Amino acid sequence: MDAYTSFAQVYDELMDNIPYDEWISYITSLLHEYNITEGLVAELGCGTGTITEGLATAGYDMIGIDVSPDMLEIANEKKIANGFSSIMYLQQDMCSFELFGTVNAIVCVCDSINYLSNTDQITTVFSLANNYLEAGGIFICDFKTKHYFRDVVADSVIAEDRDDVSFIWDNYYDEEQNVNELALSLFLKEDGNLYRKTQEFHYQIGLTCEDMIRCVEQAGMELLAMYDAFTHTPATDDSERVYVIAREKHHEGKLYI
Repeated sequence: MDAYTSFAQVYDELMDNIPYDEWISYITSLLHEYNITEGLVAELGCGTGTITEGLATAGYDMIGIDVSPDMLEIANEKKIANGFSSIMYLQQDMCSFELFGTVNAIVCVCDSINYLSNTDQITTVFSLANNYLEAGGIFICDFKTKHYFRDVVADSVIAEDRDDVSFIWDNYYDEEQNVNELALSLFLKEDGNLYRKTQEFHYQIGLTCEDMIRCVEQAGMELLAMYDAFTHTPATDDSERVYVIAREKHHEGKLYI
């Protein structure tokens, strides 16, 4: 089963422990640090739109992009319910996304980058970002490190039992392939005391700071900073989540919209 199908139905409920307000504040502070205080911002891998809406609240004109129609259906329902009619959602693969023009910034967080199959695809995303950014615009993304998958969550099982939904999240890290497999079993309550079980698999690659430096360079962008998540401390491969900030850079062959 494809990732984020059944999970999309309960994603927001099960992610209610994530301090999204703090994450949005951090992202906003990085945008302000590089003088991106308004205008168009695109979010790749926007999911159900929680961060997209948070950045809209911070004053940005938002475009949300995700490959999952199930996640975008919920994002669109939320934007209507929450009064964010100006947000535009597009169903696109981040490796081939297209915008109608340039934007001031692009963000890709919640380890969406780790879902790509290899660093060549990551380089492609950076190249597309470079193409669709205004002169001097920035691309902010985060990623989980190889250290996180190998040393922190490898071979671990996370389970939670709630009234309407329960889940078992089984991690397995294949060091030879450098892929973390997450087998997600969901138990969704239906009529009465019956629960329907569904299962889906998520695959994420482990990344190092060196991997990301190389991707930024190969895409022709300028690397501004790599921070240990939610700080301004320089990242290392002992970090668990790392934020990358790269700036648009004009180069020969770049296609301007």
